[in-house]
Amino acid sequence: MPAARLQEPPQNACITVAGLVILRQRPGTAKGVIFVTLEDETGIVNVIIWRKIYEAFRRAVISGRLLRVTGRLQRAHSVTHVIAETVEDISPMLDLLLAEQSRRDDPAFAQGPELG
Repeated sequence: MPAARLQEPPQNACITVAGLVILRQRPGTAKGVIFVTLEDETGIVNVIIWRKIYEAFRRAVISGRLLRVTGRLQRAHSVTHVIAETVEDISPMLDLLLAEQSRRDDPAFAQGPELG
């Protein structure tokens, strides 16, 4: 689900979001909770990762540049969060995007004239 549409599902709906990691926070006062901010082409998504989920998906949470998070939607005080249940590192998809962009800019991959 794109960030711009997070107001549509009801509270506690199970959703999946994906985006570039723009911020990771692990405040000492948060008792092991990690806060991650993802950005897609439509906006930002705030993700809360509880300690148990962090331990299960530690590598993705720590090193992922592009994450897909499935969890429950939570709204409180006009702030929307996704409470993570699974976290997947889909960073290799960034390399595919870069490869596609390179091909698009390369005259060898230019589109031919349309046939009528």
